[in-house]
Amino acid sequence: MGTNVPGGPAPAAPVSTPEYHRDAATRVIASTLGVLVGIGSMDHGMLEIMQGNHPTSGLIVNALGAGYRWTVWKEGGEPAFTLVPNFLLTGVLATLIGVAIIIWSLRFLNRPHGPAIFLLLSVASFLTGGGVAQVVLFTMNWAAATRIRASLGFWDWLIPPRVRDVLGRWWRWTVVTATLFFVAALEMATVGYVPGVTEPTRILHICWTLVLAAIALFLVSFISGFAHDLQARERAASAD
Repeated sequence: MGTNVPGGPAPAAPVSTPEYHRDAATRVIASTLGVLVGIGSMDHGMLEIMQGNHPTSGLIVNALGAGYRWTVWKEGGEPAFTLVPNFLLTGVLATLIGVAIIIWSLRFLNRPHGPAIFLLLSVASFLTGGGVAQVVLFTMNWAAATRIRASLGFWDWLIPPRVRDVLGRWWRWTVVTATLFFVAALEMATVGYVPGVTEPTRILHICWTLVLAAIALFLVSFISGFAHDLQARERAASAD
């Protein structure tokens, strides 16, 4: 054990990895998808607000009302489930909860109870007109977010070390592509604009294809993120 020499330089403090760097890839991917879930809730909410202070027709509604000239969906669209029997009120709630989901995803998702509160907010969004298709996205995101700062034992077993180096490089590209697909699909579901395409049925097929592609790419992105974070944990352990 060393001793300090009087008048000598103070011993250097041990270098540690900042907490916000822990499982960085998983955290970024989960935050990104969480923000998209919040944007989807806000999109549904604002469309419901546009329908005004009128009662809903039941538990299942079209967030997008019929008769608007700026969308190809003249009969309406954007299905949603709501327990609130008023378009204006359910729209306000879906919009505000969407904002809360975005803030939580950006700032608090990596906290000890971050994933659980994200799930509660997402379920609240679903119950107040935030959208039906989002259930798959927020459930997947909640499950992945629980792995931030938690055991990756299953993925450590599933992904061989020789594969992690290659797989771990994909997460940035896949999350960016998945985000672009999601945003494009949300635009098509709301406005219906597709360059060179005017037939509604074809637009709908393109929209759902992009949604499914975004879900698949987010799954790949999370797996790639786990591989990246496993490598980061190994490097941190070998440096200690």
